[in-house]
Amino acid sequence: MPASVDLSPPVEPDEHQLLGRLRLAAVPGLGNLLRRRLLDRFGSPEAIFAADQRELTAVEKVTPRAAAAIAGAAGKPTAEQLLADCRRHRIDILLAGTPGYPRLLSQIDDPPDLLFLRGRLEPTDGLAVAIVGARHATAAGKRAAEYLAGGLARAGCTVVSGLARGIDAAAHRGAIAAGGRTLAVLGSGLLEVYPPEHRELALEVSDHGAVLSECPPFATPHAGAFPKRNRIVSGLSLGTVVVQASARSGALITARLAGEQGREVFAVPGPIDCRVSAGCHRLIRDGATLVTNVDEILEELGPLFETVTDSAGREVRHPAELQLDELERQVLDAIDRTADGDPTADIDAVGETAGLEPSRLLATLAALEIRRLIRRIPGNRVERV
Repeated sequence: MPASVDLSPPVEPDEHQLLGRLRLAAVPGLGNLLRRRLLDRFGSPEAIFAADQRELTAVEKVTPRAAAAIAGAAGKPTAEQLLADCRRHRIDILLAGTPGYPRLLSQIDDPPDLLFLRGRLEPTDGLAVAIVGARHATAAGKRAAEYLAGGLARAGCTVVSGLARGIDAAAHRGAIAAGGRTLAVLGSGLLEVYPPEHRELALEVSDHGAVLSECPPFATPHAGAFPKRNRIVSGLSLGTVVVQASARSGALITARLAGEQGREVFAVPGPIDCRVSAGCHRLIRDGATLVTNVDEILEELGPLFETVTDSAGREVRHPAELQLDELERQVLDAIDRTADGDPTADIDAVGETAGLEPSRLLATLAALEIRRLIRRIPGNRVERV
């Protein structure tokens, strides 16, 4: 049985460790990848700031200019002020490699070294699906985003998006209206919400999930931050759904990143004469899964690498389990209990455990097989997929 996902509430590291990482993050021109390389080489921020220029420039991609910036930032009080600002505005800080950091995000090639967060992460956020798309979406596109987000939220999934105009905002609102959870990833600081008209929406999202950014709280938006933001949107998610996108949409960057991260990519088709359908049609042509409803999304997502606890406190090994009715759940649980750690279970024994007559058992097994949650194998046996 896979280990359960650890997505406990943020646990703030000791202040010394936190200040060191914040001081490193505040060095001008020192991006996430360079910070990771430096930490891998020197082991701690203190050792980085104590290194001389020759030692620093020996690290791949660290230029003399970057080394000089590190030396100049060593004694500045920037980190103390940043930490004070975060505490004053109730912003949590998550550090990669510490408890509370999102497990799915930690599995990508370039996870943020630190994340600023308003709101709360929950164990169920391990069952997250991103919905992204055009900023200049049509009314039909926004309705589709709200419909899919609401359905995913009601099924028990967390909806992830980027708080942008158009499809992103519709996805957040759809999840909130359904009483579900949603996460918004910003390309600016949490105290410089962009677009500015979505400040109230950001507050709503933080009440129904969390708003996150790798940018310091007062960082203003700039063009280069949004593609970086997109890797976090897809990295937090099991799969990414593109609802509408023009041929040059930023949503296509998120879809590409999702594919590179080994996550599923879905696209919603649209009218062939609609400009914001072109990107989705290209994704479908290139191999993305065409979807028109929530069931298709959940059934297409593969088995989880680790079990996740759903909102009812049950362990989930495949997102499609969120769709099961009471009888299907009863039989699936019976398979797990009967197998008891073995890869397969005897079907007759499953029926006895579930307390079902053969006809109802076989019909339910067929439904579970259609959902690709189980597989019938020779010898009157069944196994989990």
